[in-house]
Amino acid sequence: MAEANIEDDEDSDRGSQMSYKERRREAHTQAEQKRRNAINKGYDSLQDLVPTCQNAEPGQAYKMSKATVLQKSIDYIQFLKKEKSKQEEEVAALQKEVVALTIMKLNYEQIVSAHQSQPGQLNKQISDDVKFQVFRAVMDSLYQSFEQCVATNNFAEISGSVISWVEEHCKPQILREIMCGVLQQLGRQDTSFMS
Repeated sequence: MAEANIEDDEDSDRGSQMSYKERRREAHTQAEQKRRNAINKGYDSLQDLVPTCQNAEPGQAYKMSKATVLQKSIDYIQFLKKEKSKQEEEVAALQKEVVALTIMKLNYEQIVSAHQSQPGQLNKQISDDVKFQVFRAVMDSLYQSFEQCVATNNFAEISGSVISWVEEHCKPQILREIMCGVLQQLGRQDTSFMS
């Protein structure tokens, strides 16, 4: 009788061990299935997000391989990086132009202000065409030096190089020399513009 009880206990221990192993296997299977579902859901989301992975015709259920989804996603990210780089270059070029035009505008305002404060120097009217030629020649000269001296790779370089450019190339005596040179050149081209 005691032997029967011992055998029953051993059978119940084996049963509980088997159920523990089975429970562990079941938990592992569920965790693995959950992981696979998360990966599949990620691939589906990626396929929905990347334009080159989307179906050409709406309503068609076409599933790409995971390798294709990954490759198309990599290609699209590289394309976006190139586009971003191009746009950053365009923005930098436009910012440089804005800075140059702002400086030119300020210089022109100073020239006009100086001219208006000395009205007796020029008794005769100068045509708008001649004024524009003078303005354009002065601004072209300033822009050439600006283009050569100002670095536009990033904001820090622009800030530093613009300040040194203004200090070196926009001093009143240099602006005066530029203006005199422009006026002399225009005077040689058309000696009648002052009359």
